[in-house]
Amino acid sequence: MSVAFVFPGQGAQTIGMGKALADAYPAARAVFDEVDAALGESLSTLIWEGDQDTLTLTQNAQPALMATSMAVMRALEAEGVTIDKASFVAGHSLGEYSALCAAGALSVADTARLLRTRGQAMQEAVPVGVGAMAALLGLDFDTVTEVAQEAAQGEVCAAANDNDPGQVVVSGHKAAVERAVDLAKAKGAKRAVLLPVSAPFHCSLMAPAAEVMQDALSGVTFNAPAVPLVANVTAQAGSNPDDLRAQLVAQVTGSVRWRESVTYMAGQGVTEIWEIGAGKALSGMVRRIDRSIACRAVGTPDDVKAALDG
Repeated sequence: MSVAFVFPGQGAQTIGMGKALADAYPAARAVFDEVDAALGESLSTLIWEGDQDTLTLTQNAQPALMATSMAVMRALEAEGVTIDKASFVAGHSLGEYSALCAAGALSVADTARLLRTRGQAMQEAVPVGVGAMAALLGLDFDTVTEVAQEAAQGEVCAAANDNDPGQVVVSGHKAAVERAVDLAKAKGAKRAVLLPVSAPFHCSLMAPAAEVMQDALSGVTFNAPAVPLVANVTAQAGSNPDDLRAQLVAQVTGSVRWRESVTYMAGQGVTEIWEIGAGKALSGMVRRIDRSIACRAVGTPDDVKAALDG
């Protein structure tokens, strides 16, 4: 049996996430303390006692979700489950940073600061209202790519997230994305809906944010991960720090190739996937990609205990 650890992206955040872990495991509490110190503010207070809208702001949600994932990892480690249980790590968008942190490529403090920078840079890359994203359900990736190309009409519209066989997200200029929604419905999409996001992630409009992240990533220590990372932009495994750093920059404007990443891991013998952190969105995607892979969401003390029991 081969296991992969995967780490969620934006959208999984909820008020109170990680609190029970921090109460149950001193090592989990220490993660939140470390993130607070790195950012120079009490992000943990926002996560546990704040309001959902403030937590959902990109520059808050990104380090908050990483902190929660790392708290789960520390709880697992306290129970004797270390990263080398996994054959691979992977993460959805910002979750790729969590995956690299869990595998020891980046420190918790550096990861928190990088994600704060990433969130701010992505928000500032495009004025609010100029861009949009939409989920197109019931069409395959090739069809959505054609829809995006047809909808662009001189603007930016691209397939941003290839989540699973029936869910692809497009991103770009608002008018182009709205055209894509109409075209997708005409081509038989089950649903095509604009997403409540503040910026058009994972398309060429994010180029200014990619430049910011290139500078930010060049200034941190990047170790080889203890287990290989399956990267969003390649859907292949790698461990070379220079390659991983470059892939994190490319990821800002590139597509999240999640469906292909899961298929790759299955082809490498992965039979079980643990979703480390908040929510269960990735587990749902994995089941729709390959039903032969067993999924386990690990986000609470009870989940940690259940994982130990197998």
